[in-house]
Amino acid sequence: MDHVNEILPFLIPLIIVQFALLGYTLYHIFTHKNYKRGDRTVWLVITLIGMEFIGPILYFAFGKEES
Repeated sequence: MDHVNEILPFLIPLIIVQFALLGYTLYHIFTHKNYKRGDRTVWLVITLIGMEFIGPILYFAFGKEES
Protein backbone atom coordinates (compact mmCIF):
# COMPACT_ATOMS: atom_id res chain seq x y z
CA MET A 1 0.00 0.00 0.00
CA ASP A 2 2.92 2.35 0.61
CA HIS A 3 3.96 1.95 -3.00
CA VAL A 4 0.60 3.26 -4.22
CA ASN A 5 0.85 6.28 -1.94
CA GLU A 6 4.29 7.07 -3.39
CA ILE A 7 3.15 7.12 -7.02
CA LEU A 8 -0.28 8.67 -6.42
CA PRO A 9 0.97 12.28 -6.88
CA PHE A 10 2.14 11.30 -10.37
CA LEU A 11 -0.98 9.30 -11.28
CA ILE A 12 -3.58 11.93 -10.43
CA PRO A 13 -2.40 14.52 -13.01
CA LEU A 14 -1.97 11.76 -15.60
CA ILE A 15 -5.55 10.57 -15.03
CA ILE A 16 -6.86 14.13 -15.27
CA VAL A 17 -5.03 14.71 -18.57
CA GLN A 18 -6.26 11.37 -19.91
CA PHE A 19 -9.93 12.16 -19.21
CA ALA A 20 -9.58 15.73 -20.49
CA LEU A 21 -8.12 14.43 -23.77
CA LEU A 22 -10.86 11.80 -24.02
CA GLY A 23 -13.56 14.41 -23.36
CA TYR A 24 -12.17 16.81 -25.96
CA THR A 25 -11.87 14.00 -28.50
CA LEU A 26 -15.47 12.89 -27.96
CA TYR A 27 -16.65 16.51 -28.18
CA HIS A 28 -14.77 16.94 -31.46
CA ILE A 29 -16.15 13.70 -32.92
CA PHE A 30 -19.75 14.62 -32.06
CA THR A 31 -19.52 18.21 -33.37
CA HIS A 32 -17.83 17.53 -36.71
CA LYS A 33 -19.19 15.72 -39.75
CA ASN A 34 -16.10 15.25 -41.93
CA TYR A 35 -13.20 12.91 -41.22
CA LYS A 36 -10.07 12.04 -43.20
CA ARG A 37 -10.60 8.30 -42.83
CA GLY A 38 -13.61 6.38 -41.58
CA ASP A 39 -16.81 7.80 -40.17
CA ARG A 40 -18.15 8.88 -36.80
CA THR A 41 -18.95 5.35 -35.64
CA VAL A 42 -15.47 4.03 -36.44
CA TRP A 43 -13.77 6.86 -34.56
CA LEU A 44 -16.08 6.51 -31.57
CA VAL A 45 -15.22 2.81 -31.31
CA ILE A 46 -11.49 3.44 -31.71
CA THR A 47 -11.54 6.27 -29.18
CA LEU A 48 -13.52 4.37 -26.55
CA ILE A 49 -11.66 1.07 -26.91
CA GLY A 50 -8.25 2.74 -26.87
CA MET A 51 -9.19 5.45 -24.41
CA GLU A 52 -5.90 5.37 -22.56
CA PHE A 53 -4.29 8.04 -24.75
CA ILE A 54 -3.97 5.79 -27.79
CA GLY A 55 -7.52 6.19 -29.14
CA PRO A 56 -7.61 10.00 -28.91
CA ILE A 57 -4.09 10.31 -30.32
CA LEU A 58 -5.01 8.06 -33.27
CA TYR A 59 -8.08 10.20 -33.93
CA PHE A 60 -6.17 13.48 -33.97
CA ALA A 61 -3.36 11.97 -36.07
CA PHE A 62 -5.43 10.11 -38.66
CA GLY A 63 -9.11 11.00 -38.41
CA LYS A 64 -9.46 14.71 -37.75
CA GLU A 65 -10.28 16.68 -40.89
CA GLU A 66 -8.24 19.85 -41.31
CA SER A 67 -10.31 23.03 -40.95
